[in-house]
Amino acid sequence: MTTPQKKKIGIAGIGNYILRDEGFGVHVVHYLQENYEFPDNVDIQDIGTAGIYMAPFLEECDPVFVIDVVDIEGEPGSFHFFTLDDVRAGSFQMRMSPHQLGLLEILEVAKLRGAAPKEIEFYTVIPLELTESIELSEIVNAQKTAVAELILNRLTDLGITVSRK
Repeated sequence: MTTPQKKKIGIAGIGNYILRDEGFGVHVVHYLQENYEFPDNVDIQDIGTAGIYMAPFLEECDPVFVIDVVDIEGEPGSFHFFTLDDVRAGSFQMRMSPHQLGLLEILEVAKLRGAAPKEIEFYTVIPLELTESIELSEIVNAQKTAVAELILNRLTDLGITVSRK
């Protein structure tokens, strides 16, 4: 009998890159990829607005760190951390766009296949502007390196060594 392969640690940048702050998660992932070398057991992906196409990534990774914007009351540019339990409790809505499947539905597909991650953490900011632009607003851009540092610290907590390029 073979032992199951250990899952990778997943880092997913979610968002629409051409809608200014909506692309925050993608910007953070690009920043990490441009500035750091990750070991083979870390899968860092620009998921964009891939929706259901995110299922294989979720099935291959555990834990998963999702970087995105969040639609909640609060100050634009403010950082908010959530767990999968928060999402399941309805504390906030994770949907990459109105016409796509939400993350919970995608997780259910992975669960049916017996491959859903047990741990998902959400690193989010409240957007200021959702206009056509590939540049983040100043207030949201100010959070990019801070959130990247949180992800790097979390990897260190898990015993993962990441080196600067």
